[in-house]
Amino acid sequence: MIFALLIIVQLAILFGTICFLEEYSGRIYGFLTFFGICVTLWLVSKDDNPSYKLAWVVLILILPVFGVLFYLIFGNKSMPQKMHKRISQSMEYEKSLLSNDFTHNDELSKIDAQLASLSRYISNTTYYPMWKNTQAEYFSVGETMWQRMIEELEKAEKFIFMEFFILEEGKMWEPIFEILKQKAAEGLDVRFLYDDLGCIQTLPSNYYKKMMDFGIKAAVFNPFEPHLNSSMNFRDHRKIVVIDGNVGFCGGINIADEYINAYEKHGHWKDTGVFLRGSAVWNLTSMFLSLWNFTCPTEDEGDYLRFHPTLWTESDGFVQPFGDSPLNGINVLECAYMQILSRATKYVYITTPYLIIDNEMATCLSIAARSGTDVRIITPHVPDKWYVHETTQSFYQSLLDAGVCIYEYTPGFIHSKMFVSDDDVAIVGTANMDYRSFFLHFECGVCFYNAKAVADVRDDILKTLEHCRQVPKNYNKTVPIYKKILRSFLRLFSPMM
Repeated sequence: MIFALLIIVQLAILFGTICFLEEYSGRIYGFLTFFGICVTLWLVSKDDNPSYKLAWVVLILILPVFGVLFYLIFGNKSMPQKMHKRISQSMEYEKSLLSNDFTHNDELSKIDAQLASLSRYISNTTYYPMWKNTQAEYFSVGETMWQRMIEELEKAEKFIFMEFFILEEGKMWEPIFEILKQKAAEGLDVRFLYDDLGCIQTLPSNYYKKMMDFGIKAAVFNPFEPHLNSSMNFRDHRKIVVIDGNVGFCGGINIADEYINAYEKHGHWKDTGVFLRGSAVWNLTSMFLSLWNFTCPTEDEGDYLRFHPTLWTESDGFVQPFGDSPLNGINVLECAYMQILSRATKYVYITTPYLIIDNEMATCLSIAARSGTDVRIITPHVPDKWYVHETTQSFYQSLLDAGVCIYEYTPGFIHSKMFVSDDDVAIVGTANMDYRSFFLHFECGVCFYNAKAVADVRDDILKTLEHCRQVPKNYNKTVPIYKKILRSFLRLFSPMM
């Protein structure tokens, strides 16, 4: 609606200029063009990704009025000052609670200095430390994780924290909701945080009030407001469950029936997640509390010890849950992915629903493949958004030319977001390989070093490849000319998707 209104404004100005101000039309449109050039120069001088800037520069120069307004609303990655200040304050307090003990990092350094470097990078940019004394379980489909989540929720004795981008009523949500109502009635601290824009098409308005009627503390992250406001760009794309501080879940799985294939939305829905038990769960707890206290200020401050893990388990390698946010302008997840690519000597396997990458990531993928690393990427065969899928496919040929192998998941839609490399490191998280996840969303992931989960992720991807079709090396020759033109246009504006 906003997009259409701005187009109408642009056309109205042009029409008014021609019909009613014909004598001065040249001056008026000249002023608008000058204004567009000024904004373009300001945009070019910003410390932003070149591809991101190029898309907006083209739009602004073609349509100065519409382009400038659209950029200020949807393209400006600077968070509104009030919102930035409140989130920063909440996150700064959470950071002060995180351990800055690098003992485990020193231990990992003796095993693999490059893996230790990746861990330090994540710790230095996000403040989330690496842990041992944590057991992990990998889920190759949403159905398995859902069942395990229900089992663990029923065991809750103190508190339950849940944070999701999408929540929808249905088969997946009903048993979870019943457990949350029961636990809240028993006096447990039950909290649920969901993203307003992520649920705008899946939940009735003010659904959180329904939860609150049953004693659940529910909140909506960054409520959508029907007016021009750049804050709507910044969404909570995380998926986190924490139970009693000892158990945590994370991954690409939201709460909606397609995620457990109870409803066939785009063919078979392939998604993944992880279960953690032990010390590393504290990172997930801190992530949840940082956005919860921004959204719904509480009296928690000074009383966080009650949320700490109390269960110490036998170590299964090293585990590092971490968050990524648009606050500091550092694309932590993208840079972590690129570090994995740059250190790989054997293979890097990737799954992503969207492959809309900047020049830096494309270069890193190409260098790894040309260096002899076996780089494989799995994307969906059945799209959820046709224009995003067309844009994803526009990146295929240049990567294929560099030696990257690309596969499409033929049974349906693959929503999992994973990297695994050389049998010693893997990331399972929430971030897509696109501009919104890397630049604008609050995301999270779990990085495993020398843990059993690494082999589990590798084996699952190899098994998934059996249900994929490999994209041929001469892919562009199979694409009709009209699609090539369409994809070139879409790719130019891909940073806006």
